[in-house]
Amino acid sequence: MNEELLYGISPEQAFRVASQMVLPGWILIMVLPRWIGTKWVVYYGLIPALLAGIYLAIIAPVVMKGGLQLSDFGSLAGVEKLFTNHWVVVAGWVHYCAFDLWTGAWEVRDAGRTGVPHVLVIPCLGLTFLFGPVGLLAYFVLRLVVTRRLEID
Repeated sequence: MNEELLYGISPEQAFRVASQMVLPGWILIMVLPRWIGTKWVVYYGLIPALLAGIYLAIIAPVVMKGGLQLSDFGSLAGVEKLFTNHWVVVAGWVHYCAFDLWTGAWEVRDAGRTGVPHVLVIPCLGLTFLFGPVGLLAYFVLRLVVTRRLEID
């Protein structure tokens, strides 16, 4: 189950759908963080939930066909083997898209609660979008500098 169609679409098509689906969420949290539409589409979880559904729709058939086993996660060689399957790569991409957007949305909400100016959060969001954990780390440093607080509520 590497290049075969799943639900009538190819791995490349699924990749493009996930990539295009996540972009509006990023634009909304960067440009219109307090708009009610942003709350519904991102903060209340619509886009992340849709991505989670896509992830489940991709990963379930892979698991059911024996293309992914828990033991594969126990070594670098096992993980490399997993990523020889294009559907597993797409699932991984969808995983990143969902979790990185969720993390960026948390950064924006947390900044609003703690008084970190949104304009200062935008570079952190860009880093979270591109490099995930680097953006989260940048936000933690920014938050510490602005609020002088370490604890996360």
